[in-house]
Amino acid sequence: MDFKEEIIKSLKKEIKQEITLEIPPDNNLGDFAFPCFSLAKIYKKNPNEISLELSKKIKSKYFSVVANGSYLNFFLNKEIFSELTLKDILKEKKINYGKNKTIAIDMSSPNIAKPFGIGHLRSTIIGNSLANIFSELGYKIIKINYLGDWGTQFGKIIAGYKKFGNEKELKKDPINHLLDIYVKANKEEYEDEARLWFKRLEQGDKEALKLWKKFRDLSLIEFNKIYKTLNIKFDFISGESLYNKKTKEVVNVLNKKNLIKESDGALIINLEKYDLGVCLIQKKDDTTLYSTRDMAAAIDRYKKYKFSKMIYEVGSEQKLHFKQVFKVLELIGYDWAKNCVHVDHGLYLGKDGKKFATRKGKTVFMKDVINETIELAKQIIEKKNPKLKNKEEIARKIAVSAIFYGDLKNNRINDIIFDIEKFLDFEGDTGPYLLYSYVRANSILKKANKANKFKIKNISEKEFLLIKKLSQFNDVLINSSEHMSPSILANYIFDLAQLFNEFYHSSQVIGSEKEDFLINLVLAFKNTIGKCLNLLGIETIEKM
Repeated sequence: MDFKEEIIKSLKKEIKQEITLEIPPDNNLGDFAFPCFSLAKIYKKNPNEISLELSKKIKSKYFSVVANGSYLNFFLNKEIFSELTLKDILKEKKINYGKNKTIAIDMSSPNIAKPFGIGHLRSTIIGNSLANIFSELGYKIIKINYLGDWGTQFGKIIAGYKKFGNEKELKKDPINHLLDIYVKANKEEYEDEARLWFKRLEQGDKEALKLWKKFRDLSLIEFNKIYKTLNIKFDFISGESLYNKKTKEVVNVLNKKNLIKESDGALIINLEKYDLGVCLIQKKDDTTLYSTRDMAAAIDRYKKYKFSKMIYEVGSEQKLHFKQVFKVLELIGYDWAKNCVHVDHGLYLGKDGKKFATRKGKTVFMKDVINETIELAKQIIEKKNPKLKNKEEIARKIAVSAIFYGDLKNNRINDIIFDIEKFLDFEGDTGPYLLYSYVRANSILKKANKANKFKIKNISEKEFLLIKKLSQFNDVLINSSEHMSPSILANYIFDLAQLFNEFYHSSQVIGSEKEDFLINLVLAFKNTIGKCLNLLGIETIEKM
């Protein structure tokens, strides 16, 4: 039962206008509130008078009403609300908002022949969580890992490999060797040679393609190790290379629509009247750009998936790029272009507040970050519970929870400090704290007998607050999807865990006269927090 909707229905019997309820800042002021200011002009009365009159008219077994100045404050019937809410939660009904709708999500997208740096982690974590949230709402999800496996940088890497490459070093440590080559070749003196190699690659030169494929295959082996550790899976792995030949079709369509102009031998589309500058379509040496390849990819994806939404989870620095791509697709005449969305994110910063660099070789390898975090988690386990079984696997899950939640609790558009020691704190607003809360609930349930049917009497304030927070899950899930913001869900979980821990410290469950009810409350919490953690991409653990 939706108690909020019940209150709105009761108000609508008295008021013929749109009604929006508020959550009072203090629990003593009720569970919901309705401000009467907007009714003053309609009824030609003081809002305080209106509030008082309405409080006398509205009656319900589900809630009581109190006039408080110009506000109507609604107090839920705690026993009825708690009993119905718990039963609804334990039924685990799914919301089916997305029935027969498909959402494609372009996420992660690391660059081939470079290390999986920490910069691509945000796209991976946020994209994965959004995919889970929309899936929970009933959408069909297509998770696409669109690799950066084409472009002028490959001309640089091939040119560099021809000059500095070593086959033994490549086999021994492919990513480090390729990064070293890229840093050495990323100089003005090699620009012409690099452009020539990329042109040969686009034209299908056998030697260029052979080297490119070798670098791609070696990179994927390394990337897949990281995805396995993070428990990230994709429905489709592709790359810019897949659309190299299809860009010609895009250029032909743009020509037919008279959208292209020539400028210094290059092909451009002038988007200045839309405040989007100039979009470069093809360079003067006839090589393509990632904007053209992204257009070809979007067209291909719509043909394949008939998506209702296409999400690009990519950093904020690509804002103009995606605005240009979507506008060009719209100008071609594709109505679905309006359903393409750039979900952007800020940067990871070091503890010194500076951006991580890559071009000078100062990259932060994701595998090193993961290994370091797992090692720190192991040290914590050794101190807290040295006899714990499956330490390796539990340390991995704790480490991943720390990294994922450390990111997702923040507004995605903000830059964030990547501080792994802070992320691993078991006492703070962290992933390990949430896992510990889940383990606590699991520990109670393992000691308990199977709960019977229950009736609620004498519910305490802490029990009621926990149930009220549990009841908000569906609204939080929908809110997270509408704003495409996992932080809304992440912050909800932390509040939920805090309320549970307050309840845990103040209430005896086993042996209580309310045991059946309290066991069901703990079970509802465990199920809800477990589902929330999984939606963020965090795997639960039974012991810690």
